[in-house]
Amino acid sequence: MEDLRELYQQLILDHSQNPKNFHEMEHPTHTAEGDNPLCGDEVTVYLKVEDDVIKDVSFVGSGCAISKASSSIMTETLKGKTIEEAHTIFDLFHRMITTGETDSAQEEKMAVLAGVHKFPSRVKCAMLAWHSAIGAIDKKEETVSTE
Repeated sequence: MEDLRELYQQLILDHSQNPKNFHEMEHPTHTAEGDNPLCGDEVTVYLKVEDDVIKDVSFVGSGCAISKASSSIMTETLKGKTIEEAHTIFDLFHRMITTGETDSAQEEKMAVLAGVHKFPSRVKCAMLAWHSAIGAIDKKEETVSTE
């Protein structure tokens, strides 16, 4: 179990230090800004949606290692999914990040963040990009806040 925890910590650090899809997207169809005023995390999520499928996802922003790693994992997870699948995955991720529960439908990439539920002050850090992605999908104009 200790080896698995160490592996997950390494994966989180890797996603934080070398985030995937970390760039401003040219000509997104959907975008949303997110803010976690409690700790100062900020993110902007960009999506290209065609025929109800998320063709591309990227993000920019600043924040703690959990926030940046979660944003990176979110982009890899949502790319190629339908809008309906994105909502379902959001619900699975939210349950996992708040309870630690995973199931067979859970994306393996997301499971590295399951331990965050043990640190309630970090749950909002992990959820910020995900809330922002749903805000972008739903074309919310106001900044998405974790408060």
